[in-house]
This record gives sequence, C-alpha cells and structure tokens, in this order.
Amino acid sequence: MFLTPNGAMPRASLAPDRKGNPLMSDSTMLSTGIILLIVVTIAYGGTFLVRVSTGSVPTNDLQKSFFRAGHGHAGILVILGLVVRLLLAEPAVPAWSVALGDLVLIAAILMPAGFFLSVIGRDPDRPNRWRIMIYVGAASLTVGLVGSGLGLIAAAR
Repeated sequence: MFLTPNGAMPRASLAPDRKGNPLMSDSTMLSTGIILLIVVTIAYGGTFLVRVSTGSVPTNDLQKSFFRAGHGHAGILVILGLVVRLLLAEPAVPAWSVALGDLVLIAAILMPAGFFLSVIGRDPDRPNRWRIMIYVGAASLTVGLVGSGLGLIAAAR
C-alpha cells in the first residue's frame, strides 16, 4: 500500500462516492493491473507442469506433488486476493482491514515459492529449508483473511 501525501492510506471504491470520486485509487489500480499481468506467468507455469507430467522434465514423486501444489496455490490465492481486494473496496471498510487484505496476495507469492524452492535440486528425498515459506505464507493468508473478514463486519455496522 502507498500512503497519500498526508500520510493516510488511500481508499479504493468499486462505486464512485456521491462526489464522483474515482472507483479506485491510482496505486490500487496500478498494483491490481500488475497482478493481472503476473497471472500470465502462472498460466505459463502450467506448461511446465505438462512437461513434468509427460516426463520431459525429470522429477521424482516429491517434486511432482510439490510442483502441483505450488501451481495450484498460486492460481487460487491470486484469484482469492483479487476478490478480497474488491470486497474491501467499499468506502466504509476500515483502512487497517484494506492493508491486512493485501496479505492474501503476499501469501500468493510466499506459499507457491515455498513449494517450488523447497524441492529444487536433483532427486531430493525431502523438502529443504525453503519450506518455511509455505508456513509463513499460510500465516499471511490467515491474518489477511481474518483482518478482511473483521473489516467487512465492522463496515456493516
């Protein structure tokens, strides 16, 4: 999140307010656009999985399962992160909740990276220390979802 000149967090909204202000802040539109472009890399990752499943890329069973998990988590968490961002775009949602909601998108980076990086190398028999990123990503996801849910509940009052 970027701060406005007065030090406050910018607010995003799906619907213009009564004064006709824009739907989303410039920083929210920019970062969301970048995220959508990054989805192309997830789609390209699917071609890697096809090469793994056809045997074009030599992998063991552990690598196959972790590569699938990494790809699946990347796709679903980016979609979830974008949905959370849209849900939190209501003007009544507290700024702290909007900030915590972006942790879902951070989890979309950390968890898949943990799955992929923890099994790199030639024929690993177990995940390496990079697997910690899976747990850090899970914590980021949990805090992001709880913060988002609480912010939406607070906004409904």
